[in-house]
Amino acid sequence: MYKLRELESRDLAEINSWRNKPELISHLAAPFRYINPRVDQEWFENYMRSRSTNVRCSIVDEKDEELYGLVSLTSIDQLNQAAELHLMIGSVENRGKGIGTFAVNEMLHHAFYNLNLHRIELECLETNTIALKLYENCGFKREGIKRKAVFKQGEYINMYVYSILKEEYMELKENG
Repeated sequence: MYKLRELESRDLAEINSWRNKPELISHLAAPFRYINPRVDQEWFENYMRSRSTNVRCSIVDEKDEELYGLVSLTSIDQLNQAAELHLMIGSVENRGKGIGTFAVNEMLHHAFYNLNLHRIELECLETNTIALKLYENCGFKREGIKRKAVFKQGEYINMYVYSILKEEYMELKENG
């Protein structure tokens, strides 16, 4: 099975290899660019300085800690009790195994029950149909479309905006 643990510096080499794979980045809103290990080290150091407004977790095997992906809550806003969710499963071989569903559900539980947040939102490429299905299965509701918002592989792609509220999450968990 899987577990979440806070992102650690030992994860950076694997994360850097993922972030340099055009196939993986093609499913994410971020543009593809070559990223050297120093950039990821600085990204990690910035995270360590901003832990009050960000939670970054590695998704790992609970036995041997093999790294499968990352799930994060960013831009945590205590006044409005809101944050943004981000998910990345690193290897194609690890997609479709329930890892993303596990990670999203664990992070939602953490957000609503430990951090006392009320709203979690995310944005997802219209073309990332697997992720869209995952988010909808986890209870996220589509709120809107950012038309032709992201330039990927020579074209502009729509971004869907999703959110889930604490009461929706709790109702979903109560109804099984």
